[in-house]
Parts: sequence; structure tokens; C-alpha cells
Amino acid sequence: MAAQDKTTSTWMENLPESAKDFLEGHRLDEVECIISDLPGIARGKAVPAAKFGRQEYFHLPDSIFYQTITGDWGEAAGDEGFLERDMILRPDMSTAKAAPWTGDWTLQVIHDAFDRNGQPIPFSPRNVLRRVVDLYRAKGWEPVVAPEMEFYLVARNLDPAKKIEPMMGRSGRPAAARQAYSMTAVDEFGPVIDDIYDFAEAQGFEIDGITQEGGAGQLEINLVHGDPIKLADEVFFFKRLIREAALRHECYATFMAKPIAEEPGSAMHIHHSVLDIKTGKNIFSGADGEETDAFFHFIAGMQNHLPAAVAMLAPYVNSYRRYVKDNAAPINLEWGRDNRTTGIRVPLSSPNARRVENRIAGMDCNPYLGIAASLAAGYLGLLEKEQPTELYKGDAYEGDEAISRDLASALDIFDESKKMQDVLGPEFARVYSIVKRTEYEEFLQVISPWEREHLLLNV
Repeated sequence: MAAQDKTTSTWMENLPESAKDFLEGHRLDEVECIISDLPGIARGKAVPAAKFGRQEYFHLPDSIFYQTITGDWGEAAGDEGFLERDMILRPDMSTAKAAPWTGDWTLQVIHDAFDRNGQPIPFSPRNVLRRVVDLYRAKGWEPVVAPEMEFYLVARNLDPAKKIEPMMGRSGRPAAARQAYSMTAVDEFGPVIDDIYDFAEAQGFEIDGITQEGGAGQLEINLVHGDPIKLADEVFFFKRLIREAALRHECYATFMAKPIAEEPGSAMHIHHSVLDIKTGKNIFSGADGEETDAFFHFIAGMQNHLPAAVAMLAPYVNSYRRYVKDNAAPINLEWGRDNRTTGIRVPLSSPNARRVENRIAGMDCNPYLGIAASLAAGYLGLLEKEQPTELYKGDAYEGDEAISRDLASALDIFDESKKMQDVLGPEFARVYSIVKRTEYEEFLQVISPWEREHLLLNV
């Protein structure tokens, strides 16, 4: 027992400060060993702290990456068949975070997936993002991102046939729509937001701000910019954190792209900049603060290659219900300065903070895959060195649509884009396409209330 305790104490000495602060004066009970699957669901095992201190890795079958959102499997195992080989999952201790909603003292640790030869599993979402980030670094560039997370707080919904409704605020009235940036509306969710802040603080996360969005019960959390993998980890953690905070107050947090028919959808806008590794300077700005060729090349890359990435930015049939003209979700790939009707926006900023915002991504995307796909488009632009279209002025909703409006079409473009697949990894692209097409076929087997209402007796 003494040897076990020594091993446990050694790894605990190297925990991130936020985890140490959380555990101060307490005995760690359990460690949740987790990894993101393709939808972004946390998979893994919960183990006693003493056992975690002794293990260097644990196993899960590779089939977790072949699962659809319904729990079925796509036929993506390859030529050798559905063997469900064990992966080797190794902890990244820099990700150790509190799980403050549990009944005991628990940490969560994200793991990376390897095969038996020590090679990264190519269709593990965190590995896909790392592959893209490594491509940037091989060119001497350091990508920087800042995601914005939109979500709804809704009333508990136990019947899938029932429409989703806004949650009751502390006033006893349902959350109101069309109250963007209202502090009164934010106050309605005060107890939930207080728990979100408390949970985030326990996990060492820095929130840049919380605002009320345009939908009934819709909120947005902005995160401070940084390393893409670290920020994707935070979004992965945040989704769980926010759900747990909501459950404490008899409501649900949902990250569906379009949960309520009459309300705007929820996006995960992604801000991008790129630093020169040697100088630390933003390559989008020149010595005198002017916009550089790299800035325009990055925008052109997004215009040229985001169509092939839409299947990752909008991964479900519901995702495409968000793309509604004049409803806060661009359906074009125009670029504009401080123009929220364009799919690609250049926010107001100083030259050092010059950045490009992708407004196409939905909040239902896997954060690792959404950020990877968006960075991949910009990376290809930096290599190809093309120029974007002319700056769009005015309401871009009046222009032409430029992205797929359904999952099947988006997957067709994804499958045809060898450039995008080469950046993300051909084996990932193969598995992702098979799993998403399986999901789409599952959806087509469901008859909707609309069909029953309008087709049953009329056709």
C-alpha cells in the first residue's frame, strides 16, 4: 500500500494548479479517463484514484469511433472486418480538471488514442486536430483560435414527440425571445449562470463573457483566444459543465443547432489568427499594421475550401435548419469587415489582434473536428496563395448561397475534396463519411409529424 500511495502522490504533484486548488484539503476519490468520440460525446472509464496512479494507460475498442449519434455502427472497420481492436489510451495530464458536480472528489483527464504500435489513431478527433496544428507548425506558423459557444437553456423534455420549450426563468415566466444583450434576460438565468461560473472556476477556465442572444433562453459564452487543442478541450469540457449546471436547476442545456423552430440557431463561431513562430508576430499584419498577403490568402482558403468542410461544421440533419436567410446564420461565403451577414467576418481589432471569423460552424459540431476543418481551409489558402473575392458591402443575405443545405450534399463535396482529406487525414475522412452517411440513412427511416399531418390524407 505504501508503494501505491507514493506513486499516487508523485503524479498528483504534477497536476495543473486548478486541479490542485480543487483538491486542497480533500482526498481524491476517482478519476474519469475520457476521450471524445466523433459526435463529441465523452467516452471512457471511471477508476479509483489509487488505480489511476498505477496505470500508464487503459484500453477501449476502436469501435467507439464507428458509432453514430443513435448508438448504431457504421461499417467503417475496414477490410479486416469488425474486430473491435483495443486502442491504447494515454492520459494528457495537462488536461486534468475538476468534476465539481459529482458527489465525491473527482478529476477528469482527457486521453489520447494510439494503436499497438504507438501510432496515433487517425480518426480520433483530438488526433485529427493535432495533425492540422502540426502542419501549421511545420511551416513555422502557430495557429490561434477563439471559439464562441451559443446554447439554449430549455424546459425539461422527456417526450421526443413534444416540442422543445424555453425554460422558466426565476420570475416564473418562460424565457423571452428577441432580447439580445439584455442584462435583465441574463438575470433570469442567474442561478444557472452562477453555477456555470463556479464550475468553470473550479476547472481553471477563463470566460471572456456571457451574453443573452436573440433566442428565447439562448446564451453565448466567449472564450479567451489560445492554442487550438487547448481551446477544443475547453469546449469539450464546457459542454458537459453547462449541461450539469442546468440539471441542477430543473432545465436542460442543449447544443442542438436548431432546437426551437421559431428561434435562431446556435453557432460556434471560430476566430482565427496565425503567428510566426520565430517572431511571435501576427502574420495577418505587416510592420506598419497593414493587412498582409497571408491575411487575404487565408480568407481565400476559407472561401475555396469551407464547402468541403461543411459536413464537419454542420454534422447532423438538424444542423441545416440553422441556415435560414435573415436569421443570424450566414448561408454564403462572402467576406466583410464587421459584417455579421457574411459567412467570413473580419472583426474590428488592432493590427496585433487582426483575425478572421468563421460564422458557418454550428454549436452541434465536435469542437476538435470543427476547429480542425476550419483551420484546414485556412491552411490550404496559405499554401495556394490565392486572392479572395471582393470585399462584400451591405446585406450578404441578398447574395448567392454558397454552402450545402443538407447533409447528403455536404458529404458528397467532402468525399470529392482530396485536398481537404489530405490535410485532415484520408483514413479519418473515410471513417467519418461512412458514419455520417449511416446516420443520414437512419434519419430517413423516421417519419416526421409534418409528413403525417400533410401527406397522410392529402396525397
